[in-house]
Amino acid sequence: MTDFIIVPGIGGSGKAHWQTHWQQANPAIRRFNPASWDAPDFDDWVAALDTAVGLAKTPPVLVAHSLGCLLVVHWQRISTREISGALLVAVPDPASPAFPSSALAFADAPQQRLRFPSLIVASTNDPYGSLNYVRANSERWGSDLHIAGPLGHINGDSGLGDWPAGTELLAAFLRKTQAIAQGAVLQP
Repeated sequence: MTDFIIVPGIGGSGKAHWQTHWQQANPAIRRFNPASWDAPDFDDWVAALDTAVGLAKTPPVLVAHSLGCLLVVHWQRISTREISGALLVAVPDPASPAFPSSALAFADAPQQRLRFPSLIVASTNDPYGSLNYVRANSERWGSDLHIAGPLGHINGDSGLGDWPAGTELLAAFLRKTQAIAQGAVLQP
């Protein structure tokens, strides 16, 4: 069984957020646990994610949203722990006027290829990150990219509920990571 770790952004993904729905529906999904969801401390968040990955029984798939995406990209450069891959949903642009000043320590994300498979899911009308920013990061990080349409910030306010389309994306991504782990050659 694959382990999954939910990596929310600021606020921790409340009751209406698809990450919370997914966690409640699947006992294999856990959430990383920093000291504060509302006052993100870079070092604390990195350490909390590293601890969560270290507690997984198998190399987990990280399911990140918003600031959690930037955290994953920073973490993978600092930690040597293995993961199977990362689903990065609604990657925020620190240069966006909407980006919270309390999270500026997460800016300057690494620009090199990620050391694991990744899929970025983006909205066409996300106030926190333009498609140009997301496309550029997809290329830099070696991430696959899925444009989900006009879903806002793909959060609780987007009214997605348990986001069945996201579940399908995760399932397809999981199949790909498993094929990679087994040494299969995948066609684009």
